[in-house]
Amino acid sequence: MTSRKIYNSVQLMELIEQIGFLPLLDSGIHGFSAEEMVDEECRYVVFPDGGWDWPLWKWKGEIITEGGHIYGKFFAGKAGFISRKWWPHLCNYRRHSHPVPAEGSIEETILQTLTANRSLITRQLRAACGFDGPKMRSKFDSYVTRLQMATRIVTEDFVYPTDRHGRNYGWGWSLLTTPEQLYGREACQCSCSPQESFQQICHQLHIVCPEASENQIIKMLK
Repeated sequence: MTSRKIYNSVQLMELIEQIGFLPLLDSGIHGFSAEEMVDEECRYVVFPDGGWDWPLWKWKGEIITEGGHIYGKFFAGKAGFISRKWWPHLCNYRRHSHPVPAEGSIEETILQTLTANRSLITRQLRAACGFDGPKMRSKFDSYVTRLQMATRIVTEDFVYPTDRHGRNYGWGWSLLTTPEQLYGREACQCSCSPQESFQQICHQLHIVCPEASENQIIKMLK
């Protein structure tokens, strides 16, 4: 685990490239998250007037588009980053554990809709799949999360509304796509077996998080 503090997006990109895997927020392993590794000035803060700032949150799009790292809900349903080097191994392991969605399933409909449109923000995808009724948002989001955990969906960028001065505001919306469309099919393929990929991932995480238990690492990867 790195002991240095991160002060900007470039340093965070370099760290992800170095260690391969990095959850955005609490991972269940002490110290193993971008939130814990960045300097305090880069963490979430609320101002007396009710405004807020969160540099780490604002870096996400830059890390994807400029750093080339992959972002999505990959760690026990929680968001984080994967380097391009380690992405084929995660795909190899996860797709073996989570096969292609069954024909006629909701998951297949989501993937087909996303592929046909190339990329959609979450609410557009939800509406296109017919999940626009009351109390349907959380149900739909759970399907998308499962597809991200299965490495079938990733975030291409973040889209923000703008104020009358043309400035971005708010939390932003995830622009979703498939990794094949964003990075190419070869970027999702690996020559070793799924079990070998899993073992290599675990070995890497033990190096990065030497104090983590086997159960903690497996829980995060499942």
